Amino acid sequence: MISLQDFLSLRASLPVVDVRSPLEFEQGHIRGAINLPLLNNEERVAVGTDYKQKGTAEAIRTGFRLVGPRLEEIITEAERISSGKELLVHCWRGGMRSNNFCKFVSMARIKSESLTGGYKAYRQHALEFFKKPLPLQLLTGFTGSGKSEILRELKKSGEQVLDLEQLANHKGSAFGGLLMPKQPTTEQFQNDLFEEILKLDPKRRIWVEDEAIAIGKIFLPQDFWNTMATSPIVKMMVPKEVRVKRLVHEYGHANQEEFLEAMTKVTKKLGGQHFAAAKEKLIQGDMASTIDILLTYYDKAYFKSNEAKKERIAHLREWNGNDAAAFARELSSLS
Repeated sequence: MISLQDFLSLRASLPVVDVRSPLEFEQGHIRGAINLPLLNNEERVAVGTDYKQKGTAEAIRTGFRLVGPRLEEIITEAERISSGKELLVHCWRGGMRSNNFCKFVSMARIKSESLTGGYKAYRQHALEFFKKPLPLQLLTGFTGSGKSEILRELKKSGEQVLDLEQLANHKGSAFGGLLMPKQPTTEQFQNDLFEEILKLDPKRRIWVEDEAIAIGKIFLPQDFWNTMATSPIVKMMVPKEVRVKRLVHEYGHANQEEFLEAMTKVTKKLGGQHFAAAKEKLIQGDMASTIDILLTYYDKAYFKSNEAKKERIAHLREWNGNDAAAFARELSSLS
């Protein structure tokens, strides 16, 4: 057995094998881990049912019966993954599955260590980690201001950046899922956020976009969100015509039906008259006018949500949408 701290250190040079079922792995896993299930989804249910109805001994027998025919396949895959190195192995709680896996591969002379407490210990550690103070610097601005682009430029310039929307595969608004890959689960997003923070120096400023606690269908960790809610803000001031142009460039090639479907999500807040006007312009292929109408709603919503944050605004900076690198350098010089 290996402690979580040793595991986090050694995984940089040793392969990590997650022996939980595919569904467990999909729900949330340690970044970089390879899923080599001891039991598939259906088999895990069968073993769990036997455990509840017939007891531990019967569940163990069922597990061995199900794993037996695939044992050679599992060992062959373990050999491929290890490539001569020791394996770091975990299941849910560091119990029977990971320990049995280690015994099986040891018969093929593959060295392995099982993580004490399993994935559950990792997950608890990640959630506790978010309680630690972080020197966050929030970047805000009206919809279409180019915050993500500026964050990328800040990172290029050597600043520390957490790109929450990139991790979430979502741009934050009702249209944020368009042209983006499928979102991860909230659990996986939080795991990935934890991994990103581990790379950073907690003594240096960390730039992050000002977000709601929900980004699309996923949620920020509550403790991380609490830190964001007390952090200083830099506000970008970008003319509306520049923002319209940027959004047309961003969404102009989106599927019209999908864009219209996204629009219906804000029908009530936009108002029936504005929705009808935006829909008409969209059907006509006038994306600029469509975006201009939508920003009427988004700008009002942004202004309202930022009223409570105005005391935390440390800097206001105007940007004309040109030379993002130069603007990022300007922000980098702020203290």
